[in-house]
Formats: sequence, structure tokens, C-alpha cells
Amino acid sequence: MEVRFKRLPSNPDLPLPARATPQAAGYDVRMAEEGVTLAPGEIRLVSTGLVMELPAGWECQVRPRSGLALRHGITMPNSPGTIDADYRGELRVILQNLGPAPVDLDRGERIAQLVFSRFEAPDVVEAAELSDTHRGEGGFGSTGTR
Repeated sequence: MEVRFKRLPSNPDLPLPARATPQAAGYDVRMAEEGVTLAPGEIRLVSTGLVMELPAGWECQVRPRSGLALRHGITMPNSPGTIDADYRGELRVILQNLGPAPVDLDRGERIAQLVFSRFEAPDVVEAAELSDTHRGEGGFGSTGTR
């Protein structure tokens, strides 16, 4: 499987998304904008300067980086974001500062991770009845707390 990336003029030099270790599931993606300061509570769309081409039957999930979350409270309010195989716009990341202080992010900083997955597209059909299960309609903690 191959995922193709095209650089935009805002990103002539940053590394393509890459895994930090051989067993990592996520490919780190970097910010192509010059310095960005996220105020506490602020939500901002950040550019990577990349466009991607996924093969049919694949999706890309965009997820927060745990280090930014732990150190600064930086997360993604729509996590995981989904990029579909037919999208050809710029890969941009929605970041939010949940921490108590402003956070400065520099160009080239790793801001998110990409996880690639195959997906199924089942036929959706209407049914008059569904099968019964032991759990039934129980949800939201109905299976216990421990």
C-alpha cells in the first residue's frame, strides 16, 4: 500500500509524515505555519502544507499527540478526524488548548499523528425487526463499572 503526498508552496522542506519508531502506528505530521500561539481555550486550524492521495478503501485518522496533550493540554476537538480517500485538499489539523497558559508552536513541530486503516462499506438496509441479545438496549455503563 502506498500513500502519496504532494507538497504545497508553504512546505518545501519539512519531512513527510513518518513513524518515530518501527512499531509506531501513527505517522507524525508537522506544522507548516510560522510560529502560532494558542491561547487557553482557543481552537485553531493549522496547516501542514501537504495534500495526500489515499488508495480507495482506505481512510486516514488524524489524532492528537500525547506529549502535547500531557505537557500543554493541546488536543483535537474532533479527534479522531477522518480523511477520506477522495479528499484532495490540504491536510489541516484542528488544535485546541485546554491548558491554563498560552502555548507557542513552531514551524516544523509535530502537531498530530496519522493512522491509516482499511474500511468496509456495507450496504445499509432497513429492517422491521432486529435480533435480540442478552445486553439488549443497555448502554452508557449498563455492563458495570468494574
